[in-house]
Amino acid sequence: MKVETYNTFLTDFPVLFSKATPFITLLANLSAELNERFLDYAWVGFYLLSGDKLILGPFQGKPACEEIKVGHGVCGTSALQKKTIIVPDVIKFPGHIACDSESRSEIVVPLLKNGKLWGVLDVDSYDLDAFDEVDASKLEALVDLLNELVTIPESY
Repeated sequence: MKVETYNTFLTDFPVLFSKATPFITLLANLSAELNERFLDYAWVGFYLLSGDKLILGPFQGKPACEEIKVGHGVCGTSALQKKTIIVPDVIKFPGHIACDSESRSEIVVPLLKNGKLWGVLDVDSYDLDAFDEVDASKLEALVDLLNELVTIPESY
């Protein structure tokens, strides 16, 4: 079921989003669309790189941490390492930043365009071990589609 939902979303993506969509609007609607399609997501959104910090961008879910230093928590570690991180149990992740104390698992995908980091896509679940390699590969494919559309602004 999860694979089918991802595949349908990836097929729908070019119909739902375009280069004409303003940057912040695109991220806001993308987080809303992901939140609607994946009911096990407790929080989905973007943190955007600003200097050595990730600044909260468009999201769906409970209020979140406003900024995260690169290298800190799951988001900051993903940004620093420029790789997707799957955390089956956030309590066991050293330095986890608990924006929502009910969150139990997380996946973070770095947003890289032409090798340059511009932010991360962060997804949380209230279930333990909610994310796997399917989520990683499909969300990375989604980020590839996103990168085809976005022009990264100088500042947010």
